[in-house]
Amino acid sequence: MTKILLALLGLTLALEVPAQIYRCEGEAGVVEYSNNVTPGREGRCRKVDLPELSTIPMPKLPPKAASATGGGATSSAPAGKGGDFPRVSAATQKARDTDRRRIIEDELRTEEAKLAELKAEYKDGEPDRLGSERNYQKYLDRVQRLKEEISRTEANIATLKRELGTIRN
Repeated sequence: MTKILLALLGLTLALEVPAQIYRCEGEAGVVEYSNNVTPGREGRCRKVDLPELSTIPMPKLPPKAASATGGGATSSAPAGKGGDFPRVSAATQKARDTDRRRIIEDELRTEEAKLAELKAEYKDGEPDRLGSERNYQKYLDRVQRLKEEISRTEANIATLKRELGTIRN
């Protein structure tokens, strides 16, 4: 009996409660969506059919607000595309490029040293067997890991060299 009551309770909780949404136009022409109509605005609100409405569109700014924010073509331009986007002085950019070059060159030297160590250990595909590698498969696994690490390090070096080529002098 309790199972039936719990099932009925679950069904009643699962029922959707219909909500009514209203589209109201404010005094300045701004469209607002609400679930209730505020007193005094009954004439400027209409019911919205929810199945037709999948998202609520962003309201447009009234003409006064658009002109107050600059409303021209430059304010809607994406960042970095002209207008009022902040610019960096040539000296600041040169200092940033110099720092970037130094950091990438340091990384490149580190990767090249790592590659030299890996190649010395790899010995053209025949590295020395370690004492812990009595099982031949362990040796083969280590050789494969070394090969993969050499490949990854070479890719890193190529990427760093490409990156150095993009830095302005």
